[in-house]
Amino acid sequence: MYSRLEDRERTMSKGQNKYRAERMEKQAESGFRKGKNQDKGSRRRDGYKKKSAGATRDMKERQAGKYGRSRDWKPAGYGSGYGYREEDLRRDQEAVFDDGAEKIFGRNPVIAALRGSREVEHIYIARGSEGSAKQIAGMAKDSGVPLDFVDREVINAMARGERHQGVAARVSEYSYSTIQDVFKRAEESGEDPFVIVLDEISDPHNLGAVIRTAECAGAHGVIIPKRRACGLTGVAAKASAGAIESVPVVRVTNISRTLDELKELGLWIAACDMGGQLYYKADLSGPLAVVIGSEGSGISKLVKDKCDFTVSMPLKGKVNSLNASNAAAVIMYEVRRRRDMLDE
Repeated sequence: MYSRLEDRERTMSKGQNKYRAERMEKQAESGFRKGKNQDKGSRRRDGYKKKSAGATRDMKERQAGKYGRSRDWKPAGYGSGYGYREEDLRRDQEAVFDDGAEKIFGRNPVIAALRGSREVEHIYIARGSEGSAKQIAGMAKDSGVPLDFVDREVINAMARGERHQGVAARVSEYSYSTIQDVFKRAEESGEDPFVIVLDEISDPHNLGAVIRTAECAGAHGVIIPKRRACGLTGVAAKASAGAIESVPVVRVTNISRTLDELKELGLWIAACDMGGQLYYKADLSGPLAVVIGSEGSGISKLVKDKCDFTVSMPLKGKVNSLNASNAAAVIMYEVRRRRDMLDE
């Protein structure tokens, strides 16, 4: 078997061999050396340029050291952080987990916090967020609130599974209002006081939903107990869609004693529970406080004994109760409907 070169030389004519020998002799005299003076490299039969081994090695070295980067440099998007190197991701996670500060998530709650009276300490927005995220960035700049654009995984870790829409904020702790604040708000609105009293609501989503409906229906405040009930947390703030910044929330030690105080101030107390008069037949006019029971056991006996009357809802299905926030919404809008009818 002949090699490719031997086969080619064997098939060449004597004249061609002679010409080749003369050419190689001239190249040797001029100091020609293959791979050094051929700056354009040899060409393949198909017309593509063939790179020499030296050129390929030099190119790899230039790429590895380009712009001062080391060989272990990782491009944007590599690893766990989109657009992040791992050390940058760890640095941002340490920045947001450095303390137990109160945090809120979602665009509407953050906008409400910026517009409200609470102090916003820091805002985090996921890179690439559009829409109202730009509005939040502008509001933060106008308010002088520190703003960081971070990787979305940082906010995911902060939220711990909660929906955040790419926006999070560190805020000061929620400050509770007083009963006097509730009556002051009612006086400013020119209406009779309308208060929602929650007896041991333990789900922050329900609490946030009640506060949201209270703000929409025009209730003047919400009263919650300190014990065996959830408080104003980030989850409740998210569920309230920002209403938590405008509705006074009063936290009291004893609900029964508070109901006595409300009676002395001229309010009628209505318990929303089973076995009462249908809510659309009951008298819900004038100064009113509506008591909503807990998700599992409803209104406690001691609290119910303090109420003036009980209102119920017709239940025609197989389920014998409504969600606490849904029941509160029905009653609040019935009160709102009657007050609007009186104003007409």
